[in-house]
Amino acid sequence: MNHMQQHHQLDQKFLNKIAFLDSKQRETLIPPEALITQMPIQKDHTLLDVGAGSGFFTIPMAESTSGKVYALDPNKLMLSVIEVKAKEKGLSNIELIQDFLEGLSLQNDSIDFAMASLILHEVSSLSKALTKIYEVLKTGGHLLCLEYEKDDKVIEGPPMPIRIGSKELERALAFIGFKVVKKTIINDAIYTILAVKEEEYINENK
Repeated sequence: MNHMQQHHQLDQKFLNKIAFLDSKQRETLIPPEALITQMPIQKDHTLLDVGAGSGFFTIPMAESTSGKVYALDPNKLMLSVIEVKAKEKGLSNIELIQDFLEGLSLQNDSIDFAMASLILHEVSSLSKALTKIYEVLKTGGHLLCLEYEKDDKVIEGPPMPIRIGSKELERALAFIGFKVVKKTIINDAIYTILAVKEEEYINENK
């Protein structure tokens, strides 16, 4: 087997694994398309998928807007999977960013809607991560967080010590300046919190 064939086989193996992971995620979660259609996303919005992985949410996000969708992930292989999926679907509005959230260098106040799916429990500092998202969001922009609940009922998923419970996440969001709009229990293990970056309060009686 020459190097090219070997490389192709590896690619196929990797893509098969991704397809399996995607289908497993689909069983656990509500369909990403359904979740995205429920979100306050307008046709011309600029979106950000934090920790985009294999594009589970990036693709339906890109289908919901004519604006740009930034797919952020430190893993180059994952981003190449998104690239393949986008080509297959004829989507040209996805921009891939290979970086960690902490290193994200998008312009401040440039994003209408950000998605952080099963990624916040992996960041080194929750408050720094949320601050970074807060900065790049426009005033009135929304953030949807999807995380594993921290309770002993559900063992599947990341280890308990690194999970972020919904109450903890609500506190952290409020501390940064977000207003929590809605909390949804998806299933025993997973919840979503939708938050908005409110207009900053300006005291006119200075």
